[in-house]
Amino acid sequence: MDGSALIVGAGSGISASFARLLAAEGYAVALASRSAAARADGVPAALRIACDATDPAAVAALFARLDAELPPLEVVLYNPSHRARGAFVDLSPDDVRRSLDVSAFGAFLVAQHAARRMLARGRGALLFTGASASVKGYAKSAPFAMGKFALRGLAQSLARELAPQGIHVAHFVIDGQVRAGDADPDAARLDPDAIASTYLHVLRQPRSAWTWEVELRPWVEPF
Repeated sequence: MDGSALIVGAGSGISASFARLLAAEGYAVALASRSAAARADGVPAALRIACDATDPAAVAALFARLDAELPPLEVVLYNPSHRARGAFVDLSPDDVRRSLDVSAFGAFLVAQHAARRMLARGRGALLFTGASASVKGYAKSAPFAMGKFALRGLAQSLARELAPQGIHVAHFVIDGQVRAGDADPDAARLDPDAIASTYLHVLRQPRSAWTWEVELRPWVEPF
């Protein structure tokens, strides 16, 4: 590949696994997170950028730097989320706002900048990491469900608008707990490498048979 890939919300787990696959595919990889030192093992050549995805100015600066330092943008994965748990009547408004900002507003900012660049070239892929809460609102977890429902709505709307213009938009419902790296022996949890392989499979799909949403869960997970 002669393009670049951006992962926002980079760290260990899903984002690190996907970054390794993208690097192996030949993409120039950029990893954005609140801390530029966030872990993403196995991608030593990646460009690491500190960015608060909820800050419009910071996101604009992120994409300006990508324009200056990397090949044209081909792939974006939006991976951040923020959990605020508790009885509904006790929830902090600030925590609720933060959940919405991180899960949904940040996704809007990143997707808008990415879409402008991809539309100019008539190609690209926007990928969004969802969760069980994207389709199921759990008790004492209203803010997380609010943010993830909004993220799913954004992805579905973008898929309908941008697919006819050559942009592949896909949302992934990660329904279950993700293993915490190779040291986690729990086979009932989702393997981040397996999740990343599914992301790559969707990324490789021909445009005549694009998927807009995939649900992933361990074989023991009820649904």
